[in-house]
Amino acid sequence: MALLLEQLLNGLQLGVMLFLLAAGLTLVFGIMGVINLAHGSLYMVGAFAAAWVAAETGSALLATLAGLAAAALAGMAVEFLVLRRLYARDHLDQVLATFGLILFFNQATVLLFGRQPLFVDIPAPLRGTVELLPGLPYPAYRLAIILVGLLVAGGLYWLIQRTRTGMLVRAGATHREMVRALGVDVRLLYTLVFGLGALLAGLAGLMAGPLFSVQVGMGEQILITTFVVVVIGGIGSVRGALAGAMLVGLVDTLLRAYLPATLRGVMQGPDADALAAGLASMGVYLLMALVLLLRPRGLFPAHA
Repeated sequence: MALLLEQLLNGLQLGVMLFLLAAGLTLVFGIMGVINLAHGSLYMVGAFAAAWVAAETGSALLATLAGLAAAALAGMAVEFLVLRRLYARDHLDQVLATFGLILFFNQATVLLFGRQPLFVDIPAPLRGTVELLPGLPYPAYRLAIILVGLLVAGGLYWLIQRTRTGMLVRAGATHREMVRALGVDVRLLYTLVFGLGALLAGLAGLMAGPLFSVQVGMGEQILITTFVVVVIGGIGSVRGALAGAMLVGLVDTLLRAYLPATLRGVMQGPDADALAAGLASMGVYLLMALVLLLRPRGLFPAHA
């Protein structure tokens, strides 16, 4: 029972990381109609900026602020300099341009930091464990990630649904010319939306730093799974991004934890482990196919 609860928490933690990436991606695509393959690069920018500042200053707070600021500023610069010229173009042009941005960010990162991975220590107050139940200690840092992700989800939902800014964002997605006629600077609004999405990606990156090595190309590794989350949840839906991320995180974690032992009951060890690894990797894609078969527009489509 304790092992199952631990794996469920691991799944929630992965789900939270995916949500932070998917929320920005689904907002940008659902509201601005832009396919941004470089979203993972903003995740990398946040991770590298936080890792570098943490190494130079030893301050987790300054590292967090640096990671958020670097990702948000990089995102707004990308929107202002590149993507603003692509809104009226077809998706192929957007894909090609943002793929070029991936190459640019990767090479710029190599020039600034080199090819060697950076390693980040967990902040001192979060290095211990918390005993959730008797016999179930769980890393405090992973619990903090889950808590931060859930707070961000609540804050983002409130921003989009309950504030004037959120109303303008939703209106700008479907009635751009009407919003412009009312005197709203839609270009500035889109830049801020893109900056918010980039900030969320940077938050995911800086929180992933102590768990994984911070290295060039780390954004592409997680971007494909993030697109799966967006498709499952429904494009343009923050609620869908949260549901899809939690579902993908739990399915991926549970398959990797329990499938090898299950297959060892009917196959030899090495063969079972190899098959389990392949099936676990396919699991989220099979889940996406099932969701699209039952709900072609995702679990929670529309701007929610």
